[in-house]
Amino acid sequence: MTWRIQLRKETPELPASQYSSARIRATWDGTGSVADASKALGFSRAKGYALVRRGEFPCRVLRIGRSTRVVTAPLLRVLDSGEPEYNGARAGHCAPS
Repeated sequence: MTWRIQLRKETPELPASQYSSARIRATWDGTGSVADASKALGFSRAKGYALVRRGEFPCRVLRIGRSTRVVTAPLLRVLDSGEPEYNGARAGHCAPS
């Protein structure tokens, strides 16, 4: 048990480069978690899920049963361009009801 506690304390958070476009392109499949996509976009997991609930996440989100996944290709476009592209997140567009 001591080993686990020590391991947790020594395990650092993933570096920002872990969420770069190149790294995501190389390591993610067709979808990623909302938590990881949120970190890649620069906000918290809680904020990411709040945006998903409001239909304002800046790229395409799939809801499969109880699971919510972020589509990788639109996420990469958002990271590369800096502009949101889906779910009503564009400026001047209303979120779908």
